[in-house]
Amino acid sequence: MDSPLDPWRTRTTREVYRNPWLRLEEHVVDLPNGAETLYGVIRASECVGMLPFVDRDTVLLVGQYRYIKQRATWEIPTGGMHPGESPTEAAQREMAEEVGVHAGRLIHLTRYSTSKSVMDEDANLFLALDLSPAEARSDDTELLVRREFSFADALSMTLSGEIIDGMSIITILWADRLRRLGQLEL
Repeated sequence: MDSPLDPWRTRTTREVYRNPWLRLEEHVVDLPNGAETLYGVIRASECVGMLPFVDRDTVLLVGQYRYIKQRATWEIPTGGMHPGESPTEAAQREMAEEVGVHAGRLIHLTRYSTSKSVMDEDANLFLALDLSPAEARSDDTELLVRREFSFADALSMTLSGEIIDGMSIITILWADRLRRLGQLEL
């Protein structure tokens, strides 16, 4: 028997569904132990999330109704990268679209897999500083409320579970860590 850490071998791949934001594939794969399994894979473009600091103690969040959760949520501005776009270009475009600002400085925090098991999507997270106005051009499907929050309130909302978006939680906690270590110059 091979090691459980050995790669799985793809036998077949079939596209089941596609829209402008994602594609669903069905794979038949051989496991290292000789078993065969059916595996669903969701493919999405790389994405970005930004925490815009208005000043040292104030951040911008967006509120929107999230259909899948059947509730309104507060979160950082986020969005998918367009083909050929760098993470920083996508971050600036998404901030202009969602909160009407441009960042003079973007601090890249991390790149991570949003779901390691069924979704092939990587997220780039940033802190956005030295903001200036930019023309807001939301997509037709983005019905957003833009609001300033104290950083302390955003952190409290994260720790209490009111903020449920993974990219928002990671970015806000990362910002708090950098602030506590004195490594964030605002």
